[in-house]
Amino acid sequence: MSTISRRLLIGSAATLALAGGAQAQTRASRALAVYKSPTCGCCGGWVTHMRQAGFTVAVHVVEDPGTVRRARGLPDSVASCHTAVIDGYAIEGHVPAGDVVRLLAERPQAVGLAAPGMPMGSPGMETPDGRKQPFDTLLVLRSGQTRVFGRHGRG
Repeated sequence: MSTISRRLLIGSAATLALAGGAQAQTRASRALAVYKSPTCGCCGGWVTHMRQAGFTVAVHVVEDPGTVRRARGLPDSVASCHTAVIDGYAIEGHVPAGDVVRLLAERPQAVGLAAPGMPMGSPGMETPDGRKQPFDTLLVLRSGQTRVFGRHGRG
């Protein structure tokens, strides 16, 4: 093999290796840390929903999940019963897994997502009779403002 062919082969291999590494680094994490109070029962349903969607979930029981929410920059106006953290974003409440997947794919300049309150029929808040309350998932911007990111339970 000539010196030029050897260099070309080695250079090409190095380029492919670096490109593969860069691609792996840009892929969103599926590791989700959930912070919940010891008394909340509905958070377990949401954790199950996220695991079924392919997320790896670590649950941390804390006395006041609000401290995590506020430390992550989420305003009290979007509060729910638990706060999760994934790949630099905060996820507040019963946000559907599909919205989290979309957030991680689009990577907007934002604090994260919130499903304020505890909407009936949202993941983890299902009812035995199947009733659902329409709700919006909100994108929480760094300014504290929100905008609708996803609409659920409407028809």
